[in-house]
Amino acid sequence: MSYFKLQAGCLAILLYIAFIYFHGCLKYHRKFRHSLFGKMIAIGITEIFLDGATAYTVNYLECIPDMVNLILHLFFLLSIDATIFAVFMYILHITGLEPESRKGKLLILLPFACNASVMIFTIGSLKYIKGRTTNYSMGIPVYCCYIMVAVYILLLAGVLIKRWNYINSDKHNGIITFFIVYSVITVVQMIFPEILISSLAITVMILGIYMNFEDPAVKELERYYSETVMNFATLIENRDSSTGGHIRRTAEYVRLIAEELRRNGQYKEILTKDYIENLLNAAPMHDIGKISVPDSILKKPGKLTGEEFEIMKRHASDGGNIIRETFGNLGNKEYCQIAYEVSRYHHEKWNGNGYPDGLKRNEIPLCARIMAIADVFDAVSERRCYRDAMPIEQCFEIIAQGSGQDFDPIIAETFLNAREKVVKIHDKFIKDTDMQKHKIS
Repeated sequence: MSYFKLQAGCLAILLYIAFIYFHGCLKYHRKFRHSLFGKMIAIGITEIFLDGATAYTVNYLECIPDMVNLILHLFFLLSIDATIFAVFMYILHITGLEPESRKGKLLILLPFACNASVMIFTIGSLKYIKGRTTNYSMGIPVYCCYIMVAVYILLLAGVLIKRWNYINSDKHNGIITFFIVYSVITVVQMIFPEILISSLAITVMILGIYMNFEDPAVKELERYYSETVMNFATLIENRDSSTGGHIRRTAEYVRLIAEELRRNGQYKEILTKDYIENLLNAAPMHDIGKISVPDSILKKPGKLTGEEFEIMKRHASDGGNIIRETFGNLGNKEYCQIAYEVSRYHHEKWNGNGYPDGLKRNEIPLCARIMAIADVFDAVSERRCYRDAMPIEQCFEIIAQGSGQDFDPIIAETFLNAREKVVKIHDKFIKDTDMQKHKIS
């Protein structure tokens, strides 16, 4: 037992994390079968178990058949590689930086595959060295593990440095912890190979990931928060006499535009996973400023007078102020900034003739340029208190005519090229509305 006390303690911690994680997933009805974090826990438990097994067998060489020792060490070293690779992929996943192309995925897998191959073919060269307190193994397979850690840390550092400003600040601490833990423990293990603390690295990492990113209770709170924002926006929307569903429809159009832009390689550096997630959560807040518009103007069935229109226009700047004052201290500064920009600038125009600040072209934040197209298309394609819904083809024509004048031409083209998907979203909401009316009647 004295040879694997550390591993036994780490194994107990990981088993406890596994229990509370899967219990939380069941409690909050979250899927864990295909969870990357769940797989990471399984790999980590395997790695620590094998670490403890090899720590024992390497000290009883006279009792353990050499082949058994080699096989255990091979699987242990491969499990270390798998753990390092899993953590690397997890960080790419939560930051939205994982490659989308098959070629990119193969390039990322290449160091792991090459390293595993070298280990398998050189495991017979493993040497067992007698230390002061315990025996330990050295040789080409062990050096490969060190190289593997260094390669993936350097790869991750290069990617993150390039995209650091587009990753939510609340993820920065967890990512920095990864570098500190793995770097320090790897260096210490290389300098003092006898201390056998590799299991400590994965335990600290999984514990940190769970606390920072994967706690099901925290994720459930985030879901409640998103629903609260949506419900708040719905209350504001219900003040006017539109047919309802505007915020949900525009959110779907925003999602489609953002994903299509990213898929086409447009604004890809900005449209990270975090950015799109924040944009989707912020989209329902784009008309929050209408809470300050009098009902006599908001619900007026006819055309607004010049004075009334000036009052209506103030909802953009008022909305931005409300976001700053109400949501500015929630902790996610990236979300608050995008919500502010969406609310204040979604009526700005590409040619500078919009309001409230007369911004033009790239002066208008990308999130607001996306929101503008989603907002206008939904406004003309649905019935309002002052007019009926326009034919769908006419709605697309309005977007096409506004390209380069009212709208960013790249975003407008992307939206028009996704016509079939847009119509599918539009028809889905019409069908849902008809079903609701049928139930009520």
